[in-house]
Amino acid sequence: METVRGQAVVAGRLEDDVVVAWEGDRISYVGPARPGDPEAREEGYILPGLVDLHSHGGGGASFPDATSIDDVKRAAREHLRGGTTVLCATMSTMELSRMEFALGLLAQACEEDLIEAVEIEGPFLSRDRCGAQNATYLLPPNVETADLLLDAACGRAWAMAVAPELTGAEELVAHLASRGVVPTWAHTNADSATARRVNTMAVEELRRHGKAVSERPVATHLFNAMREMTHRSPGAAVAYLAAARKGEAVVQLIADGVHLSDDMVHDVVDILDTESIALITDSMAAAGMPDGTYELGGLLVHVTNGVARLRGGNLAGGTSRLLDVVRNCVKAGVSLADAVTMASQTPARVLGRDDVGVLQEGRRADVLLVDKALQVERVYRRGVLV
Repeated sequence: METVRGQAVVAGRLEDDVVVAWEGDRISYVGPARPGDPEAREEGYILPGLVDLHSHGGGGASFPDATSIDDVKRAAREHLRGGTTVLCATMSTMELSRMEFALGLLAQACEEDLIEAVEIEGPFLSRDRCGAQNATYLLPPNVETADLLLDAACGRAWAMAVAPELTGAEELVAHLASRGVVPTWAHTNADSATARRVNTMAVEELRRHGKAVSERPVATHLFNAMREMTHRSPGAAVAYLAAARKGEAVVQLIADGVHLSDDMVHDVVDILDTESIALITDSMAAAGMPDGTYELGGLLVHVTNGVARLRGGNLAGGTSRLLDVVRNCVKAGVSLADAVTMASQTPARVLGRDDVGVLQEGRRADVLLVDKALQVERVYRRGVLV
């Protein structure tokens, strides 16, 4: 049996002098100290393993550009060392044959327990908001191409990204729900009315079919690669915030200090509850790596001072790991308990998982020990020290 004791984030709260014990891959006890328990850690925190819904890679390797399972393993390992014990790989827009190949590798990685699941981001995205997606290979939403990609993922795709304003989007959303795939709203130039209408329709379809891991569509990296929000033309972001307040969407935030201002992150957390916000990295190959040139979906990305951009200046994913994002949230004034919940329990629920993302008896023994500065000390996944 492994046992740790100290301040811990439990059930969305930071609690003092908590004991967390596990046998094998399951947590056996979470509660007050008992006779024989070790002394409490003088500094630092005990956290649940983190859950990242949106990563394109790390450690110098890119999920979309992977040529072997070793590439996938390298990226996954980088995030695991950083405290992310449940990782979803995200595709980028590429030539269809290349996407099929990469999705096959990612499906294999799921089978080997390297990653949890796959989100297919592309090719049904807005040319006006393509960001670091390769515009050459963008396509109008259509069921046939979606099925080609979903089949390549061998049932491991939990979500597929769609720009809701595109012709064919609503038909595709209905089809995704029928296949048990959550639609995520990404790289969209939609106005608020369109975003609201299609999100409502998606909720109805997800509830009607009941096959997907969640009945709440997801707004991918809210604000980024979306129409700017103004008082006369609010764009999609406002619609997704409103839907999230009603429990009809979950919004993702890249709270890394680059993609969003700290004030915006703090305000969104004030507006919504932690059950409606999932922190993500949107990381690419440069996560955990020095500045340099990397690849994302066949495009060259230049990283300077930790900021990834295409040659034209567009941001091109993140270079953080999820604990870095949690640390930045706390710096922005978000409580540690809320930041950790948004990086663990909430994204786990999006995936339909109640056995990860929490410190609770009977749940999987994914445990993260960090110091007071929120730097990793030890990571346990399935009860095993990484």
